[in-house]
Amino acid sequence: MVGIKDVARRAGVSVGTVSNVINRPEMVAEETRTRVQAVITQLGYVRSESARQLRAGHSRIIALLVLDMANPFFADVATGAERAAREEGLRVMLCNSAQSPAEEADYLSLFAEQRVRGVLITPADITGRSLADFRRHGIPYVMVDRLVSGDDCCSVSVDDVTGGTLAARHLLAQGHRELVYVSGPMQLSQCRDRHTGVLAALHEAGLPPEALTLVEGERLDVAAGRDAGARLLGMTPRPTAVFCANDLLTLGVLQALFAAGVPVPDGMALVGYDDIEFAAAAAVPLTSVRQPAYRMGRTAADLLIEETGEDAARHRHQKIVLQPELVVRDSSISAAHR
Repeated sequence: MVGIKDVARRAGVSVGTVSNVINRPEMVAEETRTRVQAVITQLGYVRSESARQLRAGHSRIIALLVLDMANPFFADVATGAERAAREEGLRVMLCNSAQSPAEEADYLSLFAEQRVRGVLITPADITGRSLADFRRHGIPYVMVDRLVSGDDCCSVSVDDVTGGTLAARHLLAQGHRELVYVSGPMQLSQCRDRHTGVLAALHEAGLPPEALTLVEGERLDVAAGRDAGARLLGMTPRPTAVFCANDLLTLGVLQALFAAGVPVPDGMALVGYDDIEFAAAAAVPLTSVRQPAYRMGRTAADLLIEETGEDAARHRHQKIVLQPELVVRDSSISAAHR
């Protein structure tokens, strides 16, 4: 490995000068800076981040741990977080728990070993044990897409109860009087809150809770949506209006309906959640409840940067709740409303 001393020797300058070229280039004369940079390129020198952390006492790395990187929603969250981090000279380490509490615990252990600056996390472990263990290391973290009840950390979430209500109100306005909610695991607060929102809309319309059928799956992906679609097709009578806990589930249901020759929305109306890019590009453009994913990631990163920055002593934990928006497209509009 080429070291900083090798660069200094080849360039004919001190180690301190090389360090300044790397970290504070404005302090070095242009001619010297150009010569040192040429030697760095020639020798292929890469500075040791671990050594820099030891000297500085803190890391420039923020960890982002999400439930499912296959979901474009989390890609948008990551983009927002990465933009905020780069503006502060920081970098983001992106990791995927795959909705597994065990993998989440492994990553949190890794973050502690690497002494990352802080962590942005959408928890997979509903018991909170992994984070309780992680808290002992004194590394700040911010909950993303999850509202926390205590005062241990900041959180940035979306009002999912309102989101569920928006989706159900829309389907009821199209003339449907019985709804199906296709959900992921109901132990996830997002799935429960969206379910609560649907029940609130039914109550508002004077309909009983029995007007809602719950179809619960183990995951929140397209394959789980196809499985749910098969279950919907087997119901008697067949449902006419379906709200899914995210767009990936909705796309899976749409695939199952297409394969069975069931038209959307005339045979079955669909509403999704997240409003990922693929929602508008589906064979039948999907009505979806839009979450401000980019803003969520950026806001969460800003909170973490504030908590770990120079003014950390003045930081106060915040619980920021963003509002969803219903985006209406072809998949849910009844013939009477076209």
